[in-house]
Amino acid sequence: MNVSHASVHPVEDPPTTEGGNAPRVRMKDIQGMPGTPGGLILRVCQLIFAVAALCVMATTSDFPSVTAFCFLVAAAGLQILWSLSLAITDIYALMVMRSLQNNKIVSLFTVGDGITSTLLFAAACASAGITVLIDNDLQSCSQNHCVQFETATAMAFISWFTALPSFLLNFWSLASR
Repeated sequence: MNVSHASVHPVEDPPTTEGGNAPRVRMKDIQGMPGTPGGLILRVCQLIFAVAALCVMATTSDFPSVTAFCFLVAAAGLQILWSLSLAITDIYALMVMRSLQNNKIVSLFTVGDGITSTLLFAAACASAGITVLIDNDLQSCSQNHCVQFETATAMAFISWFTALPSFLLNFWSLASR
């Protein structure tokens, strides 16, 4: 019979804290997690930079002629929708003081953050490659909107940099359960 006995694997008492009933720090208390003010700030930053990338790219007249730029617009649009919906969820959770640390909710946030951040990173990299091709290799920036392309690509990368901590914190929270 494969039953563990206390003499083989003793169970120790949990360590007591000094100074009475000091609260323990748990994973759900880390800023940047869903339902925290830090998480809301990350979502709003993702939203702002994705909107900036989309608006700057959409103001150029010739972005539809390049597939990578169309991909950037689509990925930024998806990031806007995802960040806006989660920012609203974070605002609601903060207003009613509700924790968003349910396994199903964290799993949904992790998968969504992983998909949107991967798509946005791929789109930003593809757009950066096309921008370098137009600027350095073809040297035809005078005929194109290179400054707008570079700005939109930079905004997409910054949006990805703010989406990455959200994904990593959610993934860490999910993996530590």
